[in-house]
Amino acid sequence: MSKNFISIGNFSIRWYSILLLIAVVLGFFLLAKEGKKYSFNLDFLFNMFFWMIIMGFIGARAYYVIFNFDLYKNDLISIFKIWEGGLAIHGGIIAGFITLLVYCKKYNANLFKVTDMCTVPLILGQAIGRWGNFFNQEAHGAATTYAKLKDMHIPEFIINNMNIGGIYYEPTFLYESIWCILGFIVLLIARKFKYLKVGQLTSIYLMWYSVGRFVIESQRTDSLMLQGFKVAQIVSVLLFLIGLFAFMILSRRSKFENLYSESNANQIRF
Repeated sequence: MSKNFISIGNFSIRWYSILLLIAVVLGFFLLAKEGKKYSFNLDFLFNMFFWMIIMGFIGARAYYVIFNFDLYKNDLISIFKIWEGGLAIHGGIIAGFITLLVYCKKYNANLFKVTDMCTVPLILGQAIGRWGNFFNQEAHGAATTYAKLKDMHIPEFIINNMNIGGIYYEPTFLYESIWCILGFIVLLIARKFKYLKVGQLTSIYLMWYSVGRFVIESQRTDSLMLQGFKVAQIVSVLLFLIGLFAFMILSRRSKFENLYSESNANQIRF
């Protein structure tokens, strides 16, 4: 299956880029819809989202390049070729959070209400973005057999594209995409809970994604490494513990205190 969505002469647009664009557009739609319910100014949300996406992409790329610098040291220009793949979601999450922190402080916004609103678009975007890895034939697992993939009821077109150089590989991109779709559903259900507190949706996201990523990362063969350990697993453990600790602390507050469902027309000054 071609990596290119369209090719005209020497010009081509990658499926990876198209899927990232779809994730961004859909993500803003979901964020704007949720923000409207809680009196967030649309201009505030658009500008925030714009900078969060820009800095998130920069962070995701920088994170990947730092841990894979040997691939780029002799061709620094290739660092900017993000359409060829090579984005690390943890780098994007960290950079995105820092951007939100600065932006929300500047406009006196409720930081964790904003991060809560961002979790649903984020995890859906991750589910969509993993299909970019499918077209690039990356983020896969160990070598396997056609028969095993067939027994797992994996669609034929996925099995065929997991045949790389005559060898079939585990479609770990698919496992993570499915895990993120399930997380998307879990977060949608959780934010309907009457007594959900501000910050808890972010905590649930951190725990949900980290568990799945830790397990799936153990099957991948292209992991970023640090002193013999998989970086994504280290970060997943840290983010899970942060999410668990935050959830427990927030749960100790009064049942009716600082609820996510509360709407406040003065959430921001803009």
